[in-house]
Amino acid sequence: MARAQLVRRWLAAFGPGTAADLKWWTGWTAAQVRQAIAEVGPAEVALDGGTGLVLADDLEPVSAVDPWVTLLPALDPTVMGWSQRDWYFGPHRPVLFDDNGNAGPTVWCDGCVAGGWGQRKTGQVVFRLLTDVGVQAAAAVRAAAERLERWLGDVRVTARFRTPLERELTA
Repeated sequence: MARAQLVRRWLAAFGPGTAADLKWWTGWTAAQVRQAIAEVGPAEVALDGGTGLVLADDLEPVSAVDPWVTLLPALDPTVMGWSQRDWYFGPHRPVLFDDNGNAGPTVWCDGCVAGGWGQRKTGQVVFRLLTDVGVQAAAAVRAAAERLERWLGDVRVTARFRTPLERELTA
């Protein structure tokens, strides 16, 4: 019962996802994941890499959203929610994760990771875009970094672990 409730909540927050994602995220055995999924009764949907799961009442298409950017901190659940992350990381995963699988600070543009960011000892928030997001989105990322820098003020944010890109940006 508790496992089924956790699967329900995970699918509500991170769906669509796969049984492999749930196994990775929960640390449960494959049998425990299968049992919890069976109790929830999710719907299957097509994903680029195969079949995914969503809550049975979450099948309606979502409306298009306006273009957006954001800077997410290290270990943000949005980045850490799935074991298979290539659909939103592309080829950039190696520079945005440490050797233990911990995600560093990321720059998001329209639902995909477009780069990473860090904060220098001076307080300056710096970023690098790893994909061409266009002039307008790049300007929006620059503005988001400036807002974050002002918001942080005298506070310095340094993850316990450092990703390759974050170390490079903050050197």
